[in-house]
Amino acid sequence: MKQDMIVILDLGSTENTVVAREIRELGVYSEIHPHDITVEELQALDNVKGIILNGGENRVVDGKEVEIRPELYTLGYPMISVDYPASKCEKQFKELPNQEELKQFVFEECKAEANWNMKNFIEDQVELIRKQVGDKKVLLALSGGVDSSVVAAMLIKAIGQQLVCVHVNHGLMRKNESESVVKIFRDELHANLIYVDATERFLGKLENVADPEEKRKIIGGEFIRVFEEEARKLEGIDFLGQGTIYPDIIESGTKTAKCVKSHHNVGGLPEDLQFELVEPLKQLFKDEVRACGIELGLPHDMVYRQPFPGPGLGVRCLGAITRDRLEALRESDAILREEFAEAGLDKKVWQYFTVVPDFKAVGVRDNARSMGYMVVIRAVNTIDAMTASIERIDYDILEKICARITAEVPSVSRVCYEITPKPVATIEFE
Repeated sequence: MKQDMIVILDLGSTENTVVAREIRELGVYSEIHPHDITVEELQALDNVKGIILNGGENRVVDGKEVEIRPELYTLGYPMISVDYPASKCEKQFKELPNQEELKQFVFEECKAEANWNMKNFIEDQVELIRKQVGDKKVLLALSGGVDSSVVAAMLIKAIGQQLVCVHVNHGLMRKNESESVVKIFRDELHANLIYVDATERFLGKLENVADPEEKRKIIGGEFIRVFEEEARKLEGIDFLGQGTIYPDIIESGTKTAKCVKSHHNVGGLPEDLQFELVEPLKQLFKDEVRACGIELGLPHDMVYRQPFPGPGLGVRCLGAITRDRLEALRESDAILREEFAEAGLDKKVWQYFTVVPDFKAVGVRDNARSMGYMVVIRAVNTIDAMTASIERIDYDILEKICARITAEVPSVSRVCYEITPKPVATIEFE
């Protein structure tokens, strides 16, 4: 990393990402690290210019206030504290500084340069990828989503035909999604693409598995197994490309942070992984991933495609996955996307999808009592996926969506609209 860096040490704040993003918006790179980072770990980071001790409501653990290692004060880095009683810091704030105070700290006290931008980031990553990979090949899971598409573009720029893309249909894709991925990447972009239909394999592994963390780990682990099998058919595959982004790492927890949920590409990888990972986006927030994609020359429609979790519909078919609920989920989601596009909401709403819980509710069909599934609609707006607000959908649009779902998906008896922001909810249900 050639860019200057401000390090944020987490001492119990719930707003670490807010601080990190504000610094990045000033054109200076920032990273969040645990409060007990060692001198050696800190000095191993590139171009650190200053440190922010970011305290908050969670700085007391088991009745004891967490503290940084005292020797960090002796390293000579400019240092400020926020809601943390650090007498050795020159400046202390009870709450986050406003923009001018933050600019003064970053540029005047830390002497950092505003050299954080996508052009420089891409140049850095291309150099690092070439150094890491050498003349070997990289295997990449290409779902067709934003993250994997941007990773593919980055790897193609760095190593060209040394990249082998694999699209795995795990049976948990949205309607017609696998067909679309093959058409775009193999037929139109002429990528070196291998298509694997592993539907029965994944659904068999997930049978009777209700715990969401276990589902994520099974899906992540099985993905690796599929890649290992494909790699054995090829020569020189030593690396696995991944679309891990910064919120994945933050939400999956560090050695001091609580885990919100394990992401399949962070917490769900098997210990006996046979590949070395290549993760060129792991320092980026979601909006930065999109900016990176644009800088790499990807089409706007691809870069701003509807987000989709790595485990796919597996974490939207709540509880133990059944084929009938999975089909109801896939069809209702397709209807929702069609109606949002018709209403122009696809360009306004960041993420929208349906969820089918693991229970039935009474309804009426053909003048008789019937039991059917409930479809829950969720539509949220966000910048970086760390917080999210609810989109206020016109009732007439919701009514039309409800009418279509209940008419076209016979196993559904009810349609609901979910209105909980993040926090306290997460964007996904599992």
